[in-house]
Amino acid sequence: MSVTDQSIDVPALLADLKRLGVSELRDRYEQLTGERCSSGNRDWLTKRVVWLEQARLEGGLPERARRRALEIADDRDLRFRPPTTVTRQIARADTPTIQDRDPRLPMPGAEIVRVYKGARIVVRVLPEGFEWGGKRYRSLTSIATAVTGTTWNGFHFFGLNKKGGERGGGDG
Repeated sequence: MSVTDQSIDVPALLADLKRLGVSELRDRYEQLTGERCSSGNRDWLTKRVVWLEQARLEGGLPERARRRALEIADDRDLRFRPPTTVTRQIARADTPTIQDRDPRLPMPGAEIVRVYKGARIVVRVLPEGFEWGGKRYRSLTSIATAVTGTTWNGFHFFGLNKKGGERGGGDG
């Protein structure tokens, strides 16, 4: 690594780091941060060490930016995984907006029909939930479980595995 006028020669540093093993990269990371690292991902460690070296030599974030970032982070709920529901908006002005609705489901008012062991199962799609046998259900899975007596994935049971509610099918 060569340092000139408070800058870093990134290609030279990368060449040096390529010669190191993962445990040596972890040690280098620990030297720069003061924190133990258990990552075994060579690419991540290499990129992180290069960034940390640059920040050390060139100053990193200004203190004002660092404080502002901490303020923003304190005011936000952190999400570690994306939401499981798919948000969809319909652009037509005469149609109400439907949010957080799985695209595999038909529109409210539609019926989902499945023949299971000779019995015809007709489920009506509601704006929030489903209706079958005069009773409301929150999910297709709960209906499939009630019909079969065992746990089923509701989309699979009713053949709605594909986008747009296309049936996969089968008589069960």
